[in-house]
Amino acid sequence: MAEIINMPRLSDTMEEGVVAKWLKKVGDKVNEGDILAEIETDKATMEFESFHAGTLLYIGLQEGEGAKVDTLLAIIGKEGEDISALIGGGAPAPATAQPEAAQAPAAPAPAAGGSIPAGVEVVTMPRLSDTMTEGTVASWLKKVGDTVKEGDILAEIETDKATMEFESFYAGTLLYIGLKEGESASVDSLLAIIGPAGTDVNAVLAAVQGGGAPTAAAPKAESKPAETAAPAAPQAANANDRVFASPLAKKIAQDKGINLTEVKGTGENGRIVKKDVESFTPSAKAAAPAAAPASASATIPTVIPVGVEVTEEVKNSQMRKTIAKRLSESKFTAPHYYLAIEIDMENAMASRAQINSLPDTKISFNDMVVKACAMALKKHPQVNTSWKGDVTVYNKHVNVGVAVAIEDGLVVPVIKFTDTLTLTQIGALVKDLAGKARNKKLTPAEMEGSTFTVSNLGMFGVDVFTSIINQPNSAILSVGAIVEKPVVKNGQIVVGHTMQVTLACDHRTIDGATGAQFLQTLKTYIENPVTMLA
Repeated sequence: MAEIINMPRLSDTMEEGVVAKWLKKVGDKVNEGDILAEIETDKATMEFESFHAGTLLYIGLQEGEGAKVDTLLAIIGKEGEDISALIGGGAPAPATAQPEAAQAPAAPAPAAGGSIPAGVEVVTMPRLSDTMTEGTVASWLKKVGDTVKEGDILAEIETDKATMEFESFYAGTLLYIGLKEGESASVDSLLAIIGPAGTDVNAVLAAVQGGGAPTAAAPKAESKPAETAAPAAPQAANANDRVFASPLAKKIAQDKGINLTEVKGTGENGRIVKKDVESFTPSAKAAAPAAAPASASATIPTVIPVGVEVTEEVKNSQMRKTIAKRLSESKFTAPHYYLAIEIDMENAMASRAQINSLPDTKISFNDMVVKACAMALKKHPQVNTSWKGDVTVYNKHVNVGVAVAIEDGLVVPVIKFTDTLTLTQIGALVKDLAGKARNKKLTPAEMEGSTFTVSNLGMFGVDVFTSIINQPNSAILSVGAIVEKPVVKNGQIVVGHTMQVTLACDHRTIDGATGAQFLQTLKTYIENPVTMLA
């Protein structure tokens, strides 16, 4: 009997996975233990082996596609077995052939309210800013029955950023207003109807509600024939050189590099509208009067930035989406507060140099910080806790997570029982786990169980920063760079080396005094590394 293979849960936090690569294809024989595919989880790309034997009959996700845990991934069974019911969720398989009459496309059913008459335009709530989701009609400048010309201002729309004029892209009679002044609606909701006078508005509304496609409120793309000679419209600038133009006309003029003072407006009171800018050409500029005095001051040129705005959408990986979700949950649920302290690194630098002078020995300053944190946690068990709502969990063991930056985001491999390890052992484990993280070879077991986290950006030259707590931990330590600076020692100003660390605490479990005491202990260990070897 065929077996359904679902998207597996390959880590404790995995909610969906992406098929990175299939190692079997439909029709291949599969033995128990064979690797079916490589699955990208929120933490790593892992091999997924089959627990069934047979023939791979169906693949539900192609390479690069993602789905939630327990979604149909594949079906394994006997060669030639009918799996249509399994694919359809138990529904009968679709017939492979249909009668000729059934194959013919059915005539489209008429819309409940008929179709929108020719010449009638349905105007919808426009999107007047990149973040606008709904708008409010601040005021109507036209009323039902008024004649509307292309470029006339229909209404003032209040967006999430400003109140803006909304001009008409159509000509005709304002037949219907869908929102009264002060009313709001989402973008693309029915705002107004423009068309020939005498049109049956009820029929148009019925057509829209019955499935007639309203025309989006966007500029018309069709070209217009050149207009015949007409009386010249007044120049759209007054004595103070103020230009009267619609917002859309201004935007088009800016994009095309057109000086609006040179454009004649054909709208109301000489207002410049879209068609005026679109039909304007440099050859239409008026020649300078021959009688202009030579001593006239030169016009200050207008600087108009020219370029192309380019964006690119990159699909978020499972790791990136999970990082965003987990950190958001932590930031919005745990009341963070921050404590910072400056540490004298002179003794730590000397001790590290001595240790690294030994054969086959190599430790980093980060290893020293990790060790110091582990020992400080044993002295301050309140920091080594987790909030569980009704109870606070005190961890008797110390597992320090070390944040590692990789191409897709951030992972936190865990050093188990950190307080029992030597500096050289911690250095070796951190190096090994960081290498696995960058190669996406970390196992879930190597990323689980942390009781405290260290994040170090000192190697990037960052002096001070704060981190978001890696739940269920109650605290995370942010480690900055070692900085050479003037310091005061024995009443004298000398050159010293200091490092600033910042502790982010969950106030539900760690009070301010407790966090401060932890930092004092941490500072003592790092400033006197010999105490970590005792």
